[in-house]
Amino acid sequence: MKTIWINAGEISGDLQAGALLSALRSIVPAGELRAVGMGGDELARAGQENIFRVEQLSVMGIAEVLGSLPRIFRLLEGIRRELARVRPDAVLLVDAPEFNFRVAKAASRLGIPVYYFIPPKVWAWRTGRVAFLRRHVRRIFSILPFEVDFFREHGVDVDYVGNPLVDLVDYPSIASVQPVPGRIGLMPGSRRKEIETLMPAFAGAAEILSRDFTGLEFHCIRARNFSEEKLRSLWQSRVPLIMEDGEDRYRFMRTCQFIAAASGTATLETALAGVPTLVAYKVSPVSCWIGRRVIKVPWISLTNLILGRAAFPEHIQEDADPAPLAARMAGWLAHPEKLEAIRRDTDELRALCGEGGSAERAAKALWLDMGRLPAPDRAHSH
Repeated sequence: MKTIWINAGEISGDLQAGALLSALRSIVPAGELRAVGMGGDELARAGQENIFRVEQLSVMGIAEVLGSLPRIFRLLEGIRRELARVRPDAVLLVDAPEFNFRVAKAASRLGIPVYYFIPPKVWAWRTGRVAFLRRHVRRIFSILPFEVDFFREHGVDVDYVGNPLVDLVDYPSIASVQPVPGRIGLMPGSRRKEIETLMPAFAGAAEILSRDFTGLEFHCIRARNFSEEKLRSLWQSRVPLIMEDGEDRYRFMRTCQFIAAASGTATLETALAGVPTLVAYKVSPVSCWIGRRVIKVPWISLTNLILGRAAFPEHIQEDADPAPLAARMAGWLAHPEKLEAIRRDTDELRALCGEGGSAERAAKALWLDMGRLPAPDRAHSH
């Protein structure tokens, strides 16, 4: 039996890793694979024994991370201890580079081969980190078409497996769903800081819009790790908020005339579902000051990066305050033809992301490569 340690550091990574582990179980004979590590509900559903939970690491932004450092170091120490005890045949890291790089180093020191699914965006900032990947990671499974050349040029073994969201969204099954005029979707994110800054901004924008437009509905598409009570406490507006609990979330997204979403995986989900999206992002002033000096790409949204142009408008920092958000949404409500142009952009994006089946391709490539590994030395467990 082979043991794999899967380390997902975020809710979105848990979603992707769960799909990959399910695919792995479908190709590996029963009883020949054990999965342990750090994950959430999706990995648990796919049969991983979560020694650590993904919710223990839900922070964003440089300043926010600094405040959580003692807790993060305790978590890392626990992972190092368990890696030495379990001695898995391989470690699969999923996204969350700031944390997972340290896990890679710990596994590397123990002589455990490391794989990376959804690698860090080293092409966007801190490109020096590619040397770390070359040294500590055996193989990368990439889900973004434009990053493969970058990794190859830097001598990193990489496979492009396609994007897992193509399967999750399953566009053909929802393509016939039509938007409801005046229905606006809100996706304030899955991290605490994100939600605490964006939810009040979205509420303020709703307040402004409701003065000029009638019949608007605001629907919050809730991340599973956040309670309805918490989200409602941040909705400082008299405008009603309708909560959506994520059942058939992509079909629901299609019913929205447009969506306002936190920058991140959500904006690629909405694009693959063919829904025009306003991208919002706010971090502490310190994180923003640093980010503006180190980030090397012109956009923050994956949709815009894949298309190579600003199809989804990006509202960053003070531009994500209620007034600018409301102005953008009002423009769309008054001129729905602008939304049609964005829907055509999403058709192009789907073509660029390719066919479904990425979890299966990643699972096959991972299992094949694990078969080439030398037998692990389990004798010492320091």
